[in-house]
Amino acid sequence: MKKLLSILTIMAVLLLTACGLNGGGSTAETTSDADSSKTNDEKKTLEFWHIDTGEKELVYEEAVERFKEKHPDVEVKILQIPNDAYKQKLSVAMSGNDAPDVFHSWGGGWLKNFVDQGKVYDITEETDKSHFNELALNNATFDGKVYGMPLSLSIDVVFYNKEIFDKYGLKAPKTYDEWLNVIDTLNKNEIIPIALTNQTKWPGAYYLMNFASRIAGPELFESAFNREGKGFDDPAYVEAGKYIQELVERDAFNPGFNGVPYDEGQGRQLMYTGQAAMMDMTISFLNNVKQEAPEFKEKLDFFLFPTLPNGKGDQTHVGAATGPVWSVAQNSENHDLASELVKELTSAETAQNYTDRTGSLTAIKDVVPADEFTKRFYDVVQQATHLQMPYDQTLPPELAELHKDTTQAIFGLDMTPEEAAKKMEEKAKEVLK
Repeated sequence: MKKLLSILTIMAVLLLTACGLNGGGSTAETTSDADSSKTNDEKKTLEFWHIDTGEKELVYEEAVERFKEKHPDVEVKILQIPNDAYKQKLSVAMSGNDAPDVFHSWGGGWLKNFVDQGKVYDITEETDKSHFNELALNNATFDGKVYGMPLSLSIDVVFYNKEIFDKYGLKAPKTYDEWLNVIDTLNKNEIIPIALTNQTKWPGAYYLMNFASRIAGPELFESAFNREGKGFDDPAYVEAGKYIQELVERDAFNPGFNGVPYDEGQGRQLMYTGQAAMMDMTISFLNNVKQEAPEFKEKLDFFLFPTLPNGKGDQTHVGAATGPVWSVAQNSENHDLASELVKELTSAETAQNYTDRTGSLTAIKDVVPADEFTKRFYDVVQQATHLQMPYDQTLPPELAELHKDTTQAIFGLDMTPEEAAKKMEEKAKEVLK
């Protein structure tokens, strides 16, 4: 009996060895799995976070594949995070020194906040400055050091439905008085003049920025931000708020605009359906049109924010934004490889794909859009003498939030322009050095 048990035991061991211990397969396959696991363990891994979906995401993924072809010993883990959740998730990761190797930013004050905390890697030596639009690269350059490479450059324009304009004999306005005439005519014909989605506050903030620039020129913000004489309570900011409230009282916007979110697309639907004739928005609007209502593109045109009587600003002063700006986390264990990935994400090939497939501009020099509509945006940038980045992306976070809050209150007629300007300057004295 003992002999029989010994024989059965030996047979069982042999059977298990033949079948493998991981659910089947030969001994050779098991060894191969082990070798493969060992190879994977030896690979270096980069984490890459971004916020975009659709064609933009595909462009990034293709850039990552090109990077991996050049670096076969590197694996890249990509994480797409919805825009609304991204900033908080990254802030938590930064505070725990657990940020991804490469991450999406917008440059400006939002990025500088992390730079000041020592959380962002200095990529000055890895950056070919001649490869980028200088004004765009400046938005990720602090104290002469580069902390991000911009892929995208957006501008702020006023889109309009040229079919509606033609129907009522209207022309794209160049001056504020001409704009008021357009608004009045549209109201008389029961067309919402301007679609505004200001629940998230940043769409309305473009108006304050644009009015202030047209009144006093781009020097106003630079002086207030750098504490060089003028402040955020300057008369020009008060006047800018008054222009906003004049538009509100003139019924220039859709009812309840301060409670309408942008991302859900309600404002864009007002444009697509002909209920509204204009929208002041970044050129990302064109990409939305291509995805949501491609037939509307035939009706779409745009003009630059109008000039003001006796204003120092002109239409070569353009509201703009960068994003994505690709940055490397200080806590990365592979700064060199992460920097190489950033270079691929801002290469000429990536940039050309980005602009041709998404209707966006890039911050890469000499990348000309193939699409004629997008090329008109490109021409605006080429002729611009100043690109004003959004205040909320340039100012420190605490002051940026107050800027959006007070501007939304101006739109809601809940705060006078004087009160808003006073609050901004008081906070600026606290947080700006």
